[in-house]
Amino acid sequence: MTQTLKIDFVSDVSCPWCAIGLAALEQALARVQPDVAAELHFQPFELNPQMGPEGQDITEHLTQKYGSSAEQQAQIRETIRQRGAEAGFVFKAEGRGRIWNTFDAHRLLTWAAAEGQPGQQHALKKALLEAYHGRAQSPADHAVLLACAQTAGLDATRAAAVLASDAFADEVREREQFFTGHGIHSVPAVIINDRHLISGGQPAAVFEQALRQIAAGA
Repeated sequence: MTQTLKIDFVSDVSCPWCAIGLAALEQALARVQPDVAAELHFQPFELNPQMGPEGQDITEHLTQKYGSSAEQQAQIRETIRQRGAEAGFVFKAEGRGRIWNTFDAHRLLTWAAAEGQPGQQHALKKALLEAYHGRAQSPADHAVLLACAQTAGLDATRAAAVLASDAFADEVREREQFFTGHGIHSVPAVIINDRHLISGGQPAAVFEQALRQIAAGA
């Protein structure tokens, strides 16, 4: 008998470790079939909620935010690239270039969950991560967001209407406040059955072990 787990994947489009974590979680879910299945819900988290529409150079941003040098950032990028390759996610070789505001991407994801078909929010999340981390496209650019919505099989006309309005803004802020209010201050944060937290872009083996243990005790 298949045990179905509820999984809230709290993350930001601009977070490379979120791309790694999702790819590794997908690998783990494939390994635990048919014993374990998942209902995946993508929840919003903004690493840089005050980021302006023009974005910021990524090296400048990371230096200001973390005090890291260009050399340290290059080493971290290589670690991320290697971990991404292990999980099956390909990062743009020369880096992302700029970091952008992601609020509209979260609005679109929230809309996809509310009005889309099963699996379409997941497909949109993957399309957004691939656009940003794989092709260095801006998740603040509505043309990029619409292309991702179409890739996910979502209604492009409705997606454009959502982006042209403030639709789902309150819902995004409410969900962000809910998770930060419950102690989520870094991402990815993978919450299983509202009780079990796995933090960070863990390898697939870590997710697999956790999924099996939680399913066995559910």
